[in-house]
Amino acid sequence: MNRSMTFSNISNDEILLEDLKSIANSNIPLSELQNKTVFVTGATGLLGSQLVKSLISFNKLCKTNIKVIALARDVNKAERVFRHLLKDSRLNMVYQDITQPLNLEGPVDYIVHGASVTSSKIFISNPVETIQVALRGTENILNLAKDKCVKGLVYLSSLEVYGAMDFPNNLISETDFGVIDPLKVRSSYSESKRMVECLCSAYFYQFGIPIKVARLTQTFGAGVKYDDDRVFAQFARSVIEKKDIVLHTPGDTVRSYCYTADAIRALIFILIKGENGQAYNVANKDTAISIKEMAELLTNTYSDTGIKVVFDLGEDSAKLGYNPVVKINLDTAKLESLGWRSKIDLLEMYERMIRSMRFQSGANSAE
Repeated sequence: MNRSMTFSNISNDEILLEDLKSIANSNIPLSELQNKTVFVTGATGLLGSQLVKSLISFNKLCKTNIKVIALARDVNKAERVFRHLLKDSRLNMVYQDITQPLNLEGPVDYIVHGASVTSSKIFISNPVETIQVALRGTENILNLAKDKCVKGLVYLSSLEVYGAMDFPNNLISETDFGVIDPLKVRSSYSESKRMVECLCSAYFYQFGIPIKVARLTQTFGAGVKYDDDRVFAQFARSVIEKKDIVLHTPGDTVRSYCYTADAIRALIFILIKGENGQAYNVANKDTAISIKEMAELLTNTYSDTGIKVVFDLGEDSAKLGYNPVVKINLDTAKLESLGWRSKIDLLEMYERMIRSMRFQSGANSAE
């Protein structure tokens, strides 16, 4: 099937458009989504928004007639994120708080549930909200899935469910777990992710809801907002603005990463081909690196900027919302058994994200 056409009415970010084309031209199992309705929560987030745009892209390229229902809480943000798509007849925006009961008219065949608190600072300042969004929001989604008799549901979990572990030379499979201290305030995120996975499993075993869990590592690439506060975006801004990379910890944490387009393909593989009641790691296992080493990689790669790595260890890192030190590289063999492979390495992840962020910066300054 020839999947080539102009995507200019989906986004004006050329790097993101290239990613959408690459997703559509990959070996994702599209046939199962033909003429189906997919409900996406957390639709204005990084992965949620790119999933919605990918599904609309499939319609344009492959005549799949996929209907997309996108749930968002912030109307203004949704209008910014989807401003090129709001008139598309295949997209239906729904605005509400995920913690409130859902009442959707018409069929829902598949659900990708990504609504979640994602800011480390909010994990610290609003731990109750963090937990409530996870538990109440997911319970509402699971009840909707039961009422609609969905064919598949993917919950977007996190590598943080594995807790603190130090296995630098071993890949971490879906059955390996470390320790999470439930009395640490930042555990509001990781413990709620664990509890939601347990809740999903309970709905699978008790009600037969066809649910799968995607345990995502940190994911970035084209489409990351210029003002994103996560460490990878901070590093990219330092390159763009030619400012030193400032670390507030020794940078000992080691983790693997994943490119956004690779993650979107993974979510579709898990949704369609994943085994019900199972979890799948989503990462590029060849990207495992410490925070310090990643900062040094960028200063060396972009040496023409003159930036260097600077340590400022004066402030309590726990108050900043940082994770305890972990060394974790996710094993993706289970996901790869479905036919998925990662395509983008760490340097290309940064190169594409920096190009995308530079475009945003230029577009904003031109307004």
